Amino acid sequence: MKIIIPGGTGQVGRILARHFHQKGHEVTILSRSPRTAPWHVIPWDGATLGPWIAELDGSDVCINLAGRSVNCRYTQANRRSIFESRIRSTQILNQAIASAERPPHVWLNASTATIYRHALDRPMDEATGEFGGDERGAPDTWNFSIQVAKAWEEAFFATPTPGTRKVALRSAMTLSPDPGGVFDVFLGLVRHGLGGTTLPGNQFVSWIHEADFIRSVEFLVERQDISGAVNLASPHPLPNSDFLQILRQAWGTHIGLPTARWMLEVGTFLLRTESELVLKSRQVVPGRLVDAGFEFSFPTWPEAASELVVRWRRTRC
Repeated sequence: MKIIIPGGTGQVGRILARHFHQKGHEVTILSRSPRTAPWHVIPWDGATLGPWIAELDGSDVCINLAGRSVNCRYTQANRRSIFESRIRSTQILNQAIASAERPPHVWLNASTATIYRHALDRPMDEATGEFGGDERGAPDTWNFSIQVAKAWEEAFFATPTPGTRKVALRSAMTLSPDPGGVFDVFLGLVRHGLGGTTLPGNQFVSWIHEADFIRSVEFLVERQDISGAVNLASPHPLPNSDFLQILRQAWGTHIGLPTARWMLEVGTFLLRTESELVLKSRQVVPGRLVDAGFEFSFPTWPEAASELVVRWRRTRC
């Protein structure tokens, strides 16, 4: 297959590009900052049409991951960049695909599991999940993230593309041992004795192992009967306290200092990121994947954490 991945230079993009390249597919990344890679990398600005549209014409799959990282402080400038980078890139891809003579058969567009409300009471699937944005007492940063997610999906589905099936990937955090990834950050806390409960500790963590993320993407590419929004997450989210305890056990330590909310706010400020990434309860489950018969290789966190720790150690030795 010929696979185009706009915005594919981040952690998730590298995971997919590496996998599809190793399987012998023709992979092309569209990037604002092209750099040498084992696959093709083509420049684009994510906002205007250009020579890159020739890559889409005749391709089989488009997987759009473009968008400024949310791992930053939500200043006005960063908010504008987060919002516009997602909406504009999706809009320009809609324009290019709608006008292509041979458009890709399927377009998977990144979305986010944070579109759902802060959920301590019950799981959120695609059929019964409730969008956030109106919760009483929710921080402004949480509402901003939800507004971005809603606008992102609206931009994606706004333009008809009769020759291209569309799937919005409401993904939880994708965990891999890659340097700088989310798992690397969590494990870094554990290794330095700081991987205790992030108080209050009852907030749910939704996650997906990289192997299941890859397999679910392949599954959605092949399943021509599936379109619309799909949750990409393990079927078993768990409270923050359990998540970190299991990760400590996988690493082989019992030491983990708890982190109070005020400590987290100070730490995330110093690290130039937002506490929402840890404090918001994401209890997201993959209803449509499970109903369609998808079977997870790593459905529960203990087995996933152990496998990730083993590979992390292997790559650092």
